[in-house]
Amino acid sequence: MDAKLLQILVCPVTKGPLIYDKKANELISKSARLAYPIRDGIPVMLEDEARKLDPDEKVD
Repeated sequence: MDAKLLQILVCPVTKGPLIYDKKANELISKSARLAYPIRDGIPVMLEDEARKLDPDEKVD
């Protein structure tokens, strides 16, 4: 994930920052508790495509 792109992208729901999870290949929004997938190197920033984080799932 390009560091410059990560600096400009925000969660479409909360407009808050995102955290790149390299292992899961997702962008995580802590405040919305959503994980946006990255497909073929392109972040899919649609709420309907995002995975809801489990209540016990930790986000670093």
